[in-house]
Amino acid sequence: MTAYLIEWLSLLGRWVHLITGIAWIGSSFYFVWLDNHLQTPASPQLRQGGVGGELWAVHGGGFYNAHKYQLAPAQLPPKLHWFYWEAYSTFLSGLFLLALMYYFQADLYLIDNNVAALSKPIAVLIGVSYLAGGWLVYDGLCRTRLAQRGLLLAIILTVLLSVAAWSLCQLFSGRGAFLQFGAMLGTIMVANVFFIIIPGQREMVRAKQDGREPDPQAAKRAKLRSVHNTYFTLPVLFTMLSNHYAMVFGARYNWLVLIALCLSGALIRAWFVMRHKAADRGGKTPFWPAATGLALLAAVIVWLSPAHTRQAAGPASPQQAFTQAREIIQTRCASCHAAHPTQPGIAEAPKGVMLETTEQILKQTTQMQQQLASHAMPIGNLTAMTERERKQLLQWIADGTPH
Repeated sequence: MTAYLIEWLSLLGRWVHLITGIAWIGSSFYFVWLDNHLQTPASPQLRQGGVGGELWAVHGGGFYNAHKYQLAPAQLPPKLHWFYWEAYSTFLSGLFLLALMYYFQADLYLIDNNVAALSKPIAVLIGVSYLAGGWLVYDGLCRTRLAQRGLLLAIILTVLLSVAAWSLCQLFSGRGAFLQFGAMLGTIMVANVFFIIIPGQREMVRAKQDGREPDPQAAKRAKLRSVHNTYFTLPVLFTMLSNHYAMVFGARYNWLVLIALCLSGALIRAWFVMRHKAADRGGKTPFWPAATGLALLAAVIVWLSPAHTRQAAGPASPQQAFTQAREIIQTRCASCHAAHPTQPGIAEAPKGVMLETTEQILKQTTQMQQQLASHAMPIGNLTAMTERERKQLLQWIADGTPH
């Protein structure tokens, strides 16, 4: 019953997380696009009124005229629309899922004794420490003079995040490390909103209400963090999806895969941001960020492609080979992949894959090969599959699944 309730909580949590994430990312992408498409107002009255840029758009059968003030309007309107609940709701729902799936069930999804023999409390403590520590280090760097040197700050952050990715993959299961890394980036993003962007905006509003000139530095700090958030977006989305793809998190050097694909996403996003401002460069956009990002992606795809090599011949007869393979599967896999799983914490066969009958086993050999080769299954190696058994199953599949 507990596993069944966890499944429902996971489903509902993911649903909310997806909805709020779409709202947050959608509004973030829109405002980045809007900022980079603003043009100097043609009307002298608008310029004199403090408007620094405007944009005309048509959508949904209506015309829109957006204005952005250099700092603030001469008089605040009676009602201002704020954008922050999308970020907070995404973070809270994501934290709920992280706690439910990876902390509460750390022995299932976070800990892999073949990587590091951690107790459940220690694993959770390490995970939480990365969430908090990632923000503290990032925020500390952004408060130094490095904030004035964007490229240098970006290089330092890339190096530090790469170290974090590597270290997480030395501590947790591949699945858990990728999700924990994405959660760390997501925490940085929402902390930017909570601690920097929204307080800066509130200070600008208070300044106008008090009759003071708003501090332009508050706007600059908020802008910097907003730009960082948009570059983090694609890496975070990748890590959210990664737990469904053992070929990436289960790779031998999974930390390199994580770094390469996150860097690829950031570079591709950077190209889109540059493309928004193509008008400032005569309609031209440097292609190197996108080309580098796509090259990294292609390199990972080629690197992770399955090897088409055969090993030494297996058992003498097909019947003997299948009998041994089936025994391993029943012992190490069927406790989860069954109509009625016996593994604690598993309510239904993962992805509906069952391995109880001959027909079911033969139908799933392609998926089994990927999961076994990447060490993604058995999950957390809870059933203690040996390397000899793993190689024997892979050899049986490579031999054409004789039976």
